[in-house]
Amino acid sequence: MSGINKVILVGHLGKDPEVRHLDGGVSVASFPLATSETYTKDGKKVEQTEWHNVVMWRGLADIASKYLQKGKLVYIEGKLRTRSFEDKEGNKKYTTEVVAENFTMLGRKSDFEGNGNLGIAKPEDQPVDFGESAPDDDLPF
Repeated sequence: MSGINKVILVGHLGKDPEVRHLDGGVSVASFPLATSETYTKDGKKVEQTEWHNVVMWRGLADIASKYLQKGKLVYIEGKLRTRSFEDKEGNKKYTTEVVAENFTMLGRKSDFEGNGNLGIAKPEDQPVDFGESAPDDDLPF
């Protein structure tokens, strides 16, 4: 039996997506996403925030660069990917990222106004879905 690697996150962007263009014109967007949960400890409400590094490839990266901004609420589906790299001192480091396969912008219609015309009419409080699968076979890591 093979395993399942599936991640679902709903959170707010910590920064605008940073978009890079690799050899061959491949686009990659990355940004931090904050998810928060609230619980009660000793009679007080406590909020705990987790930060996730999100990466989007190709067409999905292009869409993210157009429509996603710091603070926006988004639903993301993807998978975890761990990769290694060398820091400036030559030390090997590891990072785990969420490689997004699709995302949906959440919030009120007014949240998207002034963000460019989406070109679609959606009723109030309906998500805008940008689903596009990123192929696994030619990721550069």
